[in-house]
Amino acid sequence: MKYTEEHEWLEADGDVVTVGITAHAAEQLGEVVYVELPEVGTEVSKDDEIVVIESVKAASDILAPLDGEIVEVNEVLTDNPGLVNEDPTGDAWFFKIKASDLSPMDDYMDEAGYKDFIS
Repeated sequence: MKYTEEHEWLEADGDVVTVGITAHAAEQLGEVVYVELPEVGTEVSKDDEIVVIESVKAASDILAPLDGEIVEVNEVLTDNPGLVNEDPTGDAWFFKIKASDLSPMDDYMDEAGYKDFIS
């Protein structure tokens, strides 16, 4: 897994990258009550705002970590946004993106780097 400074986790399987938020981010947000996901087939550029998360504390956006196409979204979150709090690094992934270039993954933190970043 790789981690962004925006508290997203990324897991690559070939050129498809699954994206979610870290447990730290879920804890900071508090109880998640709404998730708006992108449409499958949407072309995105790195740093585009593509997911809206609303919690009892705040609203937040998830940014595209890479250029590419959204190939799958986690529809479960539409009906059960609280899953983000229950399993942020597992079943509560947000979307999968087919990356046009995986090289930016090299710039993201590994787990040890992320732990240092949040401490």
